[in-house]
Amino acid sequence: MATKVEFEGATGARLSALLDLPDGDIKGFGLFAHCFTCSKNYRVIHVIAKQLAKEGIALLRFDFTGLGESGGEFADTTFATNTRDLVAAANFLATEYEAPKLLAGHSLGGAAVLNAAHMVPSAKAVAVIGAPCSPEHVIRNLIGPALLSGGDSPSPFRSDETGRAGEGHLEVSIGGRPFRISREFIDDLDQHDMEQRIANLGRPLMVFHSPVDTIVGVENAACIFEAARHPKSFVSLDTADHLVSDARDAEFLGHVLSAWAGYYLR
Repeated sequence: MATKVEFEGATGARLSALLDLPDGDIKGFGLFAHCFTCSKNYRVIHVIAKQLAKEGIALLRFDFTGLGESGGEFADTTFATNTRDLVAAANFLATEYEAPKLLAGHSLGGAAVLNAAHMVPSAKAVAVIGAPCSPEHVIRNLIGPALLSGGDSPSPFRSDETGRAGEGHLEVSIGGRPFRISREFIDDLDQHDMEQRIANLGRPLMVFHSPVDTIVGVENAACIFEAARHPKSFVSLDTADHLVSDARDAEFLGHVLSAWAGYYLR
């Protein structure tokens, strides 16, 4: 059974989390970041938590600000606030339980983990699943290139207060659900040198990716892998979709991740 906990996120909102604990001795704690506009309750995260628990690794999985059961407004978040939410989660573990030794993330959550790892000195290993080489990539695929084109193109953003172009928020549909994206969110994507972050990771890295991922192409895995230094590993998820929605794919991922993480958390 997972224990429900809460902590304060980057914007001051209360973030909802689940802590999955092993039945026996604990080798260490891990921290998981979900994909863009997803939540901590996605099946693949539950499967990973179960497999890590069998390996003796506790896992904290949480909802980013404004998503799932967490407080705050998603429209006020950026990739930078997501990174700070991750660091807040790591600090919560360090204060209440034990500092995390494993950092893992899915899709944009994986990019956030790579970006935040240097601020979590306790981390001994990092794993990413279907992660973009840069945060801009996943946004471009999910929302569309028009939002990132810049130049003289008319801005789709409108301020709630003034109606002026280029400010405020834009409502978009992602997976059939409406979300409000801010101009600041888009502008922030260019502020992060991910290649530098990956090159200076300083921890063992595991990259999981599907060669048929239509949201974040497998070339992103190649980019991350090439930028990283050894020790680094790559595992192909073969026919898995981006959300790893097939239970067999999720279980395979969970088995491999738990065995790999267990090696480094001995």
